[in-house]
Amino acid sequence: MIRIFADTSTLYSSAQARQAGFTVTPLSVAIRGKTYREFDELSPQQLLGLIDAEHLPTSSQPSTGDILQLYEQYPGDTILHITMAGGLSGTYASAVAAAGLCEGGQKITVLNSRTLCGPHRYLAENAVRMLRSGADADAILQRTRELIETSKSFLIPADFAYLRRGGRLSPLVSYVGQAVRFSPLLTPAPDAKRLTLAGVKRSFLHAAQTAAHTFREMGVNADWRLYITHADAPALAGQARRLFHAMFPQTPVEILPLSPVFITHGGPGCVALQAIHA
Repeated sequence: MIRIFADTSTLYSSAQARQAGFTVTPLSVAIRGKTYREFDELSPQQLLGLIDAEHLPTSSQPSTGDILQLYEQYPGDTILHITMAGGLSGTYASAVAAAGLCEGGQKITVLNSRTLCGPHRYLAENAVRMLRSGADADAILQRTRELIETSKSFLIPADFAYLRRGGRLSPLVSYVGQAVRFSPLLTPAPDAKRLTLAGVKRSFLHAAQTAAHTFREMGVNADWRLYITHADAPALAGQARRLFHAMFPQTPVEILPLSPVFITHGGPGCVALQAIHA
């Protein structure tokens, strides 16, 4: 039997993922002296309600032991584990280590998606669709790798303090975040280990337009998927959706709330704009 694994970067809770046909390993958030598994024990809105000047969250990935325990529940099964970007989280490394420790680990393939949130969600959903249509593990793996190469993400933060504290900014981006009052547009570096500056714009809308023009240059059309994920910023997400509908009228657009872990790193008010070929 083939099983699809991912993590809560897909914006699925454990229960939602089971219903959708795959398994997630939850990432965690710690705040006010307590640790919560995101979605399962803490919603995005609950985290936003806990954040204040004196209580800022931190995050952690699933441990090698936690992932190993999950793998061992399915002895003899073939597992394809699609993790979030390896450079932005230790989840990929933990999963690789767990596979190496697992009896029958040669039947476990851990794949670094090099992305997160919307495109990561699509990769897991598409793998499940292929599995249900009768595709074998090699075909699912090959197609997933092809799709990974098409993914593109941008982040428009509202508060740089969260990103600086998480250590996922290049020095230049950190400096710009302190020095300007405009809307910096960030994108993962080619190695997906940090965020780099894609531009500094006068407003959120100008930043979103820059992202949309990049998507157009990539050839985004009806065969792609666009995602808008946000941390309690519905008005900004609505602006981005109207822009996308105008520029890509045939392309499906999905708006989703960011997970607690990504709110921890991106901060309240941040918006991610993402594309992936379907």
